[in-house]
Amino acid sequence: MKMNKLVYGLGILMCFAFAKAYSQPSIDTLLSREQAVQLMLENNYGIKIAENTTKIAENNSGILNSDYLPSLQGNAGASRDENDSNTDFNGALDQNGNLREDIEINNAQTTQYSAGLSLNYTLFDGLGRLYNYKRLQEQYQLSQLEARSTIENTTVQLMSVYLEIARLTENVKVLEESLEISKKREQRAQYQFDYGQVNKLEVLNARVDINTDSINILNSKQSLRNTKRDLNLLLNRELQANFVVDTTVVLQNLLVMDSYLEKVPDNNVRLLQSASNLQISDYDIKTSRALLLPRIGLTGSYGWNQSINPPTAFFPATTRTGSNVAVGANLTWDIFDGGRSINSLRNAKISYETEALFKNQLEQEVARDVANAKGNYTNALAIYRMQEQNVLTNKSNFERSEEQFKLGQVSSIEFRQAQVNLLNAETIKNLAKYDAKLAEYQLLQLAGQILNIPL
Repeated sequence: MKMNKLVYGLGILMCFAFAKAYSQPSIDTLLSREQAVQLMLENNYGIKIAENTTKIAENNSGILNSDYLPSLQGNAGASRDENDSNTDFNGALDQNGNLREDIEINNAQTTQYSAGLSLNYTLFDGLGRLYNYKRLQEQYQLSQLEARSTIENTTVQLMSVYLEIARLTENVKVLEESLEISKKREQRAQYQFDYGQVNKLEVLNARVDINTDSINILNSKQSLRNTKRDLNLLLNRELQANFVVDTTVVLQNLLVMDSYLEKVPDNNVRLLQSASNLQISDYDIKTSRALLLPRIGLTGSYGWNQSINPPTAFFPATTRTGSNVAVGANLTWDIFDGGRSINSLRNAKISYETEALFKNQLEQEVARDVANAKGNYTNALAIYRMQEQNVLTNKSNFERSEEQFKLGQVSSIEFRQAQVNLLNAETIKNLAKYDAKLAEYQLLQLAGQILNIPL
């Protein structure tokens, strides 16, 4: 029996030690919402990948990828031949009446050099390159919108984790306050037991509640550490880096939110992406139509060559140098290419109709999402206000119960119930507060304003 008491007492002391260690003042640096967003923009992998994709689209949209510049090609060559020859005159006589001797030439070298430039330029291609250039420009705009969408989604995800850290931080504080109340109750019960005013059951009940509160603190602390690691992962920094967050919450006025929602068609990133895709489909139609028209091109060339020839049996060594300049124009018209151009044009028109249907569908979806998000935000605000009032009511009830408990007018079980009711009310209020703020962020994302206002 004594051994059981000793073990139980050691368990209580360990809980006290853990609770005391966790309740030490924090000296960790404050990570504000603005700093968190800045670190996210600088370090997050998803955002870096989106930025690189945008850079590629920007390069593709430049003049160097537009087919508006001419093509210039240069070429050069050199060759060298060595020949041995023997010329037999077959008994022919020279001018003096003597037999002509054979002429033998060894290692006769022939050297040739050449260099040239050729220029080609498309003067007219049915306006195909014009619309292709505009299409590339629009694709660059679309890539920027996609990068913005990635940043918005990551920002909301970041704020969701940030708010969860803030909620757990406040919950730990509430639990620590509840633990202090339980410890004071245990001390009071111990004094009363020592003077014979209560039985041992009151002391044991108080110790059980201390143990329960200590365990709740341990669990909340562990959840807090895990969530901090989640945030560090989003920020792409050391996972074990510790910090504290700002638990201040300022909720936007509904009138201000309504002013943002009025401009959803102009600012919502999904609607802007859909409009960009529709414009790209329109350029595809015009590019396909250009295949049915003729193409006019200009050409130009310049060439230089030199040939160094060895002497032969009949001619001396020679060097010949020449150059030439040529200009021209050409017209190409695929009068009928088997129907491929016509089929391409038809498919482009169908793709445009499909994108238009997607856009109409998306407009309805966004309108629904905005209505749902606004309803969620309004509901969350109302719940938060009610939970604030609920905390005041439970706090008043706890204070009265505490006074009556000290006077012996309520039992320890009733007092503990009032304490638990207050604890639950405060944690639920914290949840409602951060749920309302998260609902606000989600509504601001739909309104296209999440990156334009202080978080």
